Amino acid sequence: MKILHTLACAAVLTLVVACNNANPNLVRAEQMRTTLYTLYDVDDTPLLAENYPLDPAARATYLAEGADNQVNKYSYLWPYSGTLSMMSALYEVTGDDAYLAFIDSDVIAGLDMYFDTTRTPYAYSSYVTVGESDRFYDDNIWLVIDFVDLYFSSGEKRYLERAEQTWQFVESGRDEVLGDGIYWCEQKKHSKNACSNAPASVAALKLYKATGNEAYLQAGKELYAWCYNTLHDKEDGLYFDNISLAGRISRAKYSYNSGQMIEAGAILHALTGEKEYLEQAQKTAAGCYERWFKPQQDGEQQIRMMDSGDVWFDAVMLRGLIALYGRDGNDTYLRAVNASLDYAWRDGRDENGLFGKFLSHRREEDKRSWLLTQAAYAEMSARMAKVNLR
Repeated sequence: MKILHTLACAAVLTLVVACNNANPNLVRAEQMRTTLYTLYDVDDTPLLAENYPLDPAARATYLAEGADNQVNKYSYLWPYSGTLSMMSALYEVTGDDAYLAFIDSDVIAGLDMYFDTTRTPYAYSSYVTVGESDRFYDDNIWLVIDFVDLYFSSGEKRYLERAEQTWQFVESGRDEVLGDGIYWCEQKKHSKNACSNAPASVAALKLYKATGNEAYLQAGKELYAWCYNTLHDKEDGLYFDNISLAGRISRAKYSYNSGQMIEAGAILHALTGEKEYLEQAQKTAAGCYERWFKPQQDGEQQIRMMDSGDVWFDAVMLRGLIALYGRDGNDTYLRAVNASLDYAWRDGRDENGLFGKFLSHRREEDKRSWLLTQAAYAEMSARMAKVNLR
Protein backbone atom coordinates (compact mmCIF):
# COMPACT_ATOMS: atom_id res chain seq x y z
CA MET A 1 0.00 0.00 0.00
CA LYS A 2 2.91 2.37 0.72
CA ILE A 3 4.01 2.22 -2.92
CA LEU A 4 0.49 2.95 -4.16
CA HIS A 5 0.15 5.85 -1.74
CA THR A 6 3.48 7.32 -2.80
CA LEU A 7 2.89 6.95 -6.52
CA ALA A 8 -0.57 8.50 -6.30
CA CYS A 9 0.72 11.37 -4.20
CA ALA A 10 3.69 12.03 -6.46
CA ALA A 11 1.49 12.18 -9.55
CA VAL A 12 -0.93 14.64 -8.01
CA LEU A 13 1.87 16.71 -6.47
CA THR A 14 3.48 17.16 -9.89
CA LEU A 15 0.18 18.48 -11.22
CA VAL A 16 -0.33 20.78 -8.25
CA VAL A 17 3.15 22.28 -8.47
CA ALA A 18 2.83 22.76 -12.22
CA CYS A 19 -0.56 24.43 -12.10
CA ASN A 20 -0.56 26.30 -8.82
CA ASN A 21 2.80 28.06 -8.45
CA ALA A 22 0.93 31.20 -7.35
CA ASN A 23 -0.76 29.41 -4.45
CA PRO A 24 1.80 28.19 -1.89
CA ASN A 25 -0.91 27.00 0.47
CA LEU A 26 -2.09 24.40 -2.01
CA VAL A 27 1.45 23.25 -2.78
CA ARG A 28 2.18 22.83 0.93
CA ALA A 29 -1.08 20.98 1.52
CA GLU A 30 -0.16 18.43 -1.11
CA GLN A 31 3.43 18.16 0.12
CA MET A 32 2.18 17.45 3.64
CA ARG A 33 -0.26 14.90 2.29
CA THR A 34 2.58 13.15 0.46
CA THR A 35 4.73 13.13 3.59
CA LEU A 36 1.86 11.80 5.68
CA TYR A 37 1.13 8.85 3.43
CA THR A 38 4.82 8.04 3.09
CA LEU A 39 5.64 8.03 6.81
CA TYR A 40 2.43 6.80 8.46
CA ASP A 41 1.63 3.91 6.13
CA VAL A 42 2.10 0.62 7.98
CA ASP A 43 1.02 -2.33 5.79
CA ASP A 44 -1.11 -3.31 2.80
CA THR A 45 -4.32 -2.03 4.38
CA PRO A 46 -5.49 1.57 3.96
CA LEU A 47 -4.92 2.12 7.69
CA LEU A 48 -2.27 4.42 9.14
CA ALA A 49 -0.08 4.62 12.22
CA GLU A 50 -1.06 6.93 15.08
CA ASN A 51 2.42 8.42 15.48
CA TYR A 52 5.72 8.72 13.69
CA PRO A 53 7.93 7.05 14.62
CA LEU A 54 5.67 4.23 15.79
CA ASP A 55 5.85 3.71 19.56
CA PRO A 56 4.06 0.57 20.81
CA ALA A 57 4.39 1.81 24.40
CA ALA A 58 2.48 5.02 23.69
CA ARG A 59 -0.92 5.69 25.20
CA ALA A 60 -3.79 7.73 23.78
CA THR A 61 -4.69 10.47 26.26
CA TYR A 62 -7.97 11.55 24.67
CA LEU A 63 -10.21 8.53 25.31
CA ALA A 64 -12.88 8.18 27.97
CA GLU A 65 -11.83 7.16 31.47
CA GLY A 66 -11.48 3.40 31.74
CA ALA A 67 -10.92 2.81 28.02
CA ASP A 68 -8.04 0.69 26.75
CA ASN A 69 -5.78 3.48 25.58
CA GLN A 70 -2.84 1.50 24.27
CA VAL A 71 -1.73 2.72 20.86
CA ASN A 72 -1.42 -0.40 18.76
CA LYS A 73 -0.43 -0.89 15.15
CA TYR A 74 -3.12 1.36 13.75
CA SER A 75 -4.39 4.81 14.57
CA TYR A 76 -7.54 5.35 16.56
CA LEU A 77 -10.52 6.60 14.56
CA TRP A 78 -10.22 10.26 15.51
CA PRO A 79 -6.72 10.82 14.10
CA TYR A 80 -7.49 8.67 11.07
CA SER A 81 -10.65 10.65 10.34
CA GLY A 82 -8.54 13.78 10.01
CA THR A 83 -7.27 12.41 6.71
CA LEU A 84 -10.83 12.51 5.37
CA SER A 85 -11.09 16.19 6.33
CA MET A 86 -7.74 16.81 4.64
CA MET A 87 -8.71 15.01 1.44
CA SER A 88 -12.15 16.60 1.34
CA ALA A 89 -10.56 20.05 1.60
CA LEU A 90 -8.09 19.21 -1.17
CA TYR A 91 -10.86 17.99 -3.44
CA GLU A 92 -12.98 21.04 -2.69
CA VAL A 93 -10.25 23.47 -3.71
CA THR A 94 -9.08 21.60 -6.82
CA GLY A 95 -12.09 19.66 -8.10
CA ASP A 96 -9.55 17.02 -9.16
CA ASP A 97 -11.22 13.63 -9.55
CA ALA A 98 -7.96 11.93 -8.59
CA TYR A 99 -8.55 13.12 -5.04
CA LEU A 100 -12.10 11.78 -5.04
CA ALA A 101 -10.91 8.41 -6.33
CA PHE A 102 -8.30 8.29 -3.57
CA ILE A 103 -10.93 9.15 -0.95
CA ASP A 104 -13.03 6.19 -2.07
CA SER A 105 -10.25 3.66 -2.62
CA ASP A 106 -8.15 4.45 0.44
CA VAL A 107 -9.62 6.83 3.00
CA ILE A 108 -13.19 5.52 3.12
CA ALA A 109 -11.97 1.95 2.67
CA GLY A 110 -9.97 2.51 5.84
CA LEU A 111 -12.91 4.08 7.64
CA ASP A 112 -15.01 1.04 6.81
CA MET A 113 -12.64 -1.02 8.95
CA TYR A 114 -13.81 0.99 11.98
CA PHE A 115 -17.49 0.72 11.05
CA ASP A 116 -19.44 -1.28 13.62
CA THR A 117 -22.61 -3.08 12.56
CA THR A 118 -22.73 -5.31 15.65
CA ARG A 119 -24.49 -2.58 17.65
CA THR A 120 -27.33 -0.31 16.61
CA PRO A 121 -27.47 2.35 15.42
CA TYR A 122 -24.46 1.52 13.26
CA ALA A 123 -21.48 3.80 13.87
CA TYR A 124 -17.72 4.14 13.67
CA SER A 125 -15.87 2.66 16.65
CA SER A 126 -12.86 4.28 18.25
CA TYR A 127 -10.63 1.41 17.11
CA VAL A 128 -10.71 -1.30 14.45
CA THR A 129 -11.73 -3.87 17.08
CA VAL A 130 -15.37 -3.09 16.30
CA GLY A 131 -17.91 -4.49 18.72
CA GLU A 132 -15.40 -4.09 21.56
CA SER A 133 -14.15 -0.52 21.51
CA ASP A 134 -16.04 2.57 22.65
CA ARG A 135 -18.03 4.67 20.21
CA PHE A 136 -17.74 8.42 20.59
CA TYR A 137 -20.46 10.73 19.38
CA ASP A 138 -18.01 13.48 18.48
CA ASP A 139 -15.84 11.12 16.41
CA ASN A 140 -18.89 10.30 14.33
CA ILE A 141 -20.03 13.93 14.09
CA TRP A 142 -16.77 14.95 12.40
CA LEU A 143 -17.43 12.26 9.81
CA VAL A 144 -20.99 13.47 9.22
CA ILE A 145 -19.59 16.94 8.47
CA ASP A 146 -16.95 15.58 6.10
CA PHE A 147 -19.44 13.38 4.26
CA VAL A 148 -21.86 16.28 3.77
CA ASP A 149 -19.03 18.51 2.58
CA LEU A 150 -18.04 15.84 0.07
CA TYR A 151 -21.64 15.72 -1.13
CA PHE A 152 -21.67 19.49 -1.60
CA SER A 153 -18.40 19.50 -3.55
CA SER A 154 -18.97 16.35 -5.64
CA GLY A 155 -22.75 16.02 -5.94
CA GLU A 156 -22.38 12.29 -5.24
CA LYS A 157 -25.31 11.07 -3.15
CA ARG A 158 -23.34 8.17 -1.68
CA TYR A 159 -21.64 10.65 0.65
CA LEU A 160 -24.93 12.16 1.77
CA GLU A 161 -26.26 8.67 2.46
CA ARG A 162 -23.27 7.97 4.72
CA ALA A 163 -23.81 11.29 6.48
CA GLU A 164 -27.46 10.60 7.19
CA GLN A 165 -26.76 7.05 8.34
CA THR A 166 -24.07 8.23 10.76
CA TRP A 167 -26.32 11.04 12.01
CA GLN A 168 -28.76 8.42 13.27
CA PHE A 169 -26.10 7.30 15.75
CA VAL A 170 -25.29 10.89 16.73
CA GLU A 171 -28.95 11.62 17.37
CA SER A 172 -29.25 8.51 19.55
CA GLY A 173 -26.90 10.19 22.03
CA ARG A 174 -29.25 13.09 22.61
CA ASP A 175 -31.75 13.27 25.47
CA GLU A 176 -33.32 15.76 27.90
CA VAL A 177 -30.86 15.23 30.77
CA LEU A 178 -29.48 18.71 31.54
CA GLY A 179 -32.22 20.13 29.34
CA ASP A 180 -30.91 18.83 26.01
CA GLY A 181 -27.61 17.94 24.43
CA ILE A 182 -25.57 15.01 23.19
CA TYR A 183 -23.26 12.89 25.34
CA TRP A 184 -19.57 12.49 24.53
CA CYS A 185 -19.25 8.69 24.65
CA GLU A 186 -21.93 6.04 24.13
CA GLN A 187 -20.48 3.67 26.73
CA LYS A 188 -19.61 6.28 29.35
CA LYS A 189 -22.40 8.82 29.55
CA HIS A 190 -20.78 10.99 32.20
CA SER A 191 -20.90 14.39 30.50
CA LYS A 192 -22.26 16.47 27.65
CA ASN A 193 -19.45 18.25 25.88
CA ALA A 194 -19.05 21.23 23.62
CA CYS A 195 -17.24 18.93 21.19
CA SER A 196 -20.31 16.72 20.84
CA ASN A 197 -22.84 19.54 20.57
CA ALA A 198 -21.32 22.51 18.72
CA PRO A 199 -20.24 20.37 15.73
CA ALA A 200 -23.53 18.48 15.93
CA SER A 201 -25.26 21.80 15.32
CA VAL A 202 -22.99 22.38 12.31
CA ALA A 203 -23.65 18.86 11.03
CA ALA A 204 -27.42 19.18 11.40
CA LEU A 205 -27.46 22.55 9.64
CA LYS A 206 -25.40 21.20 6.76
CA LEU A 207 -27.72 18.22 6.49
CA TYR A 208 -30.62 20.65 6.31
CA LYS A 209 -28.93 22.54 3.48
CA ALA A 210 -28.33 19.25 1.67
CA THR A 211 -31.80 17.76 2.12
CA GLY A 212 -34.28 20.51 2.99
CA ASN A 213 -35.48 18.36 5.90
CA GLU A 214 -36.79 20.78 8.53
CA ALA A 215 -35.99 18.32 11.33
CA TYR A 216 -32.30 18.95 10.73
CA LEU A 217 -32.79 22.71 10.91
CA GLN A 218 -34.67 22.34 14.18
CA ALA A 219 -31.94 20.13 15.63
CA GLY A 220 -29.25 22.58 14.54
CA LYS A 221 -31.02 25.49 16.21
CA GLU A 222 -31.74 23.59 19.41
CA LEU A 223 -28.24 22.21 19.84
CA TYR A 224 -26.77 25.65 19.20
CA ALA A 225 -29.10 27.16 21.79
CA TRP A 226 -28.28 24.48 24.36
CA CYS A 227 -24.54 24.92 23.90
CA TYR A 228 -24.83 28.71 24.02
CA ASN A 229 -27.00 28.73 27.13
CA THR A 230 -25.05 26.01 28.96
CA LEU A 231 -21.36 26.36 28.07
CA HIS A 232 -20.94 29.93 26.84
CA ASP A 233 -18.69 32.28 28.84
CA LYS A 234 -20.27 35.70 28.55
CA GLU A 235 -17.03 37.46 29.51
CA ASP A 236 -14.90 36.48 26.53
CA GLY A 237 -17.44 34.83 24.22
CA LEU A 238 -15.64 31.47 24.34
CA TYR A 239 -17.01 28.07 25.34
CA PHE A 240 -16.29 25.82 28.29
CA ASP A 241 -15.45 22.20 27.56
CA ASN A 242 -18.25 20.19 29.16
CA ILE A 243 -20.87 19.85 31.86
CA SER A 244 -21.13 16.75 34.05
CA LEU A 245 -24.45 15.09 34.75
CA ALA A 246 -24.21 16.60 38.24
CA GLY A 247 -24.16 20.04 36.63
CA ARG A 248 -20.47 20.81 37.19
CA ILE A 249 -18.93 22.79 34.33
CA SER A 250 -15.36 22.06 33.27
CA ARG A 251 -13.98 25.53 32.62
CA ALA A 252 -11.26 24.41 30.22
CA LYS A 253 -11.48 26.11 26.83
CA TYR A 254 -10.31 24.74 23.52
CA SER A 255 -10.17 26.51 20.20
CA TYR A 256 -12.17 23.92 18.26
CA ASN A 257 -15.22 24.17 20.51
CA SER A 258 -15.47 27.92 20.05
CA GLY A 259 -14.68 27.55 16.36
CA GLN A 260 -17.60 25.22 15.82
CA MET A 261 -19.98 27.63 17.52
CA ILE A 262 -18.67 30.36 15.22
CA GLU A 263 -19.41 28.15 12.22
CA ALA A 264 -22.86 27.20 13.49
CA GLY A 265 -23.66 30.86 14.15
CA ALA A 266 -22.50 31.87 10.68
CA ILE A 267 -24.62 29.17 9.05
CA LEU A 268 -27.65 30.09 11.15
CA HIS A 269 -27.23 33.73 10.19
CA ALA A 270 -27.13 32.74 6.52
CA LEU A 271 -30.23 30.55 6.89
CA THR A 272 -32.37 32.80 9.08
CA GLY A 273 -31.04 36.33 8.63
CA GLU A 274 -31.22 36.77 12.41
CA LYS A 275 -28.52 39.23 13.41
CA GLU A 276 -27.95 37.79 16.88
CA TYR A 277 -26.30 34.71 15.40
CA LEU A 278 -23.79 36.85 13.52
CA GLU A 279 -23.09 39.03 16.55
CA GLN A 280 -22.52 35.99 18.76
CA ALA A 281 -20.17 34.46 16.20
CA GLN A 282 -18.24 37.73 15.90
CA LYS A 283 -17.81 38.01 19.66
CA THR A 284 -16.55 34.44 19.88
CA ALA A 285 -14.13 35.03 16.99
CA ALA A 286 -12.74 38.10 18.74
CA GLY A 287 -12.28 35.99 21.88
CA CYS A 288 -10.46 33.31 19.89
CA TYR A 289 -8.14 35.90 18.37
CA GLU A 290 -7.32 37.35 21.76
CA ARG A 291 -6.66 33.99 23.42
CA TRP A 292 -5.13 31.77 20.75
CA PHE A 293 -3.42 34.14 18.28
CA LYS A 294 -0.24 35.13 20.07
CA PRO A 295 2.21 37.93 19.17
CA GLN A 296 5.18 36.40 17.35
CA GLN A 297 8.19 38.13 15.82
CA ASP A 298 8.67 37.07 12.22
CA GLY A 299 11.74 38.77 10.82
CA GLU A 300 11.11 42.49 10.81
CA GLN A 301 7.37 42.16 11.32
CA GLN A 302 5.24 41.00 14.20
CA ILE A 303 2.43 38.60 13.39
CA ARG A 304 -0.38 37.03 15.40
CA MET A 305 0.49 33.33 15.51
CA MET A 306 -2.35 30.84 15.70
CA ASP A 307 -0.80 28.52 18.26
CA SER A 308 -3.18 27.08 20.86
CA GLY A 309 -1.08 23.96 21.40
CA ASP A 310 -3.26 21.63 19.34
CA VAL A 311 -2.99 22.04 15.59
CA TRP A 312 -6.16 20.09 14.81
CA PHE A 313 -8.17 22.16 17.29
CA ASP A 314 -6.97 25.22 15.40
CA ALA A 315 -7.88 23.65 12.06
CA VAL A 316 -11.44 23.21 13.28
CA MET A 317 -11.46 26.76 14.61
CA LEU A 318 -10.38 27.89 11.14
CA ARG A 319 -13.50 26.32 9.63
CA GLY A 320 -15.55 28.68 11.75
CA LEU A 321 -13.43 31.70 10.92
CA ILE A 322 -13.80 30.98 7.20
CA ALA A 323 -17.58 30.65 7.57
CA LEU A 324 -17.69 33.95 9.46
CA TYR A 325 -15.58 35.65 6.78
CA GLY A 326 -18.24 34.56 4.30
CA ARG A 327 -20.81 36.51 6.31
CA ASP A 328 -19.03 39.72 7.35
CA GLY A 329 -16.02 39.99 5.01
CA ASN A 330 -13.61 40.75 7.87
CA ASP A 331 -10.31 39.17 6.81
CA THR A 332 -8.27 40.05 9.92
CA TYR A 333 -8.34 36.55 11.35
CA LEU A 334 -7.70 34.78 8.06
CA ARG A 335 -4.70 36.96 7.26
CA ALA A 336 -3.31 36.00 10.66
CA VAL A 337 -3.88 32.35 9.74
CA ASN A 338 -1.99 32.81 6.47
CA ALA A 339 0.93 34.37 8.32
CA SER A 340 0.83 31.53 10.85
CA LEU A 341 0.92 28.85 8.17
CA ASP A 342 3.85 30.58 6.46
CA TYR A 343 5.81 30.83 9.71
CA ALA A 344 5.01 27.25 10.70
CA TRP A 345 6.18 25.84 7.37
CA ARG A 346 9.54 27.57 7.75
CA ASP A 347 10.16 27.17 11.47
CA GLY A 348 7.77 24.63 12.98
CA ARG A 349 8.76 21.34 11.34
CA ASP A 350 11.42 18.75 12.10
CA GLU A 351 13.87 17.06 9.76
CA ASN A 352 11.09 14.79 8.48
CA GLY A 353 8.86 17.74 7.64
CA LEU A 354 6.49 17.02 10.54
CA PHE A 355 4.92 19.22 13.21
CA GLY A 356 4.82 18.68 16.94
CA LYS A 357 2.35 20.02 19.47
CA PHE A 358 2.72 23.66 18.38
CA LEU A 359 2.72 25.20 14.92
CA SER A 360 5.42 27.70 15.78
CA HIS A 361 8.16 25.35 16.99
CA ARG A 362 9.19 21.81 17.83
CA ARG A 363 9.85 21.21 21.51
CA GLU A 364 12.58 18.87 22.72
CA GLU A 365 9.95 16.69 24.36
CA ASP A 366 8.05 16.25 21.07
CA LYS A 367 9.59 12.86 20.35
CA ARG A 368 6.71 11.66 18.20
CA SER A 369 4.60 13.37 15.56
CA TRP A 370 0.86 12.74 15.69
CA LEU A 371 -1.00 11.76 12.53
CA LEU A 372 -3.86 14.16 13.21
CA THR A 373 -1.53 17.15 13.50
CA GLN A 374 -0.08 16.61 10.03
CA ALA A 375 -3.53 16.12 8.48
CA ALA A 376 -4.69 19.30 10.20
CA TYR A 377 -1.90 21.42 8.71
CA ALA A 378 -2.70 20.08 5.24
CA GLU A 379 -6.41 20.73 5.78
CA MET A 380 -5.81 24.32 6.87
CA SER A 381 -3.53 24.98 3.93
CA ALA A 382 -6.07 23.58 1.47
CA ARG A 383 -8.88 25.64 2.99
CA MET A 384 -6.80 28.81 2.87
CA ALA A 385 -5.89 28.05 -0.74
CA LYS A 386 -9.60 28.08 -1.53
CA VAL A 387 -10.11 31.40 0.28
CA ASN A 388 -7.05 32.70 -1.62
CA LEU A 389 -6.42 35.98 0.19
CA ARG A 390 -2.88 36.33 -1.17
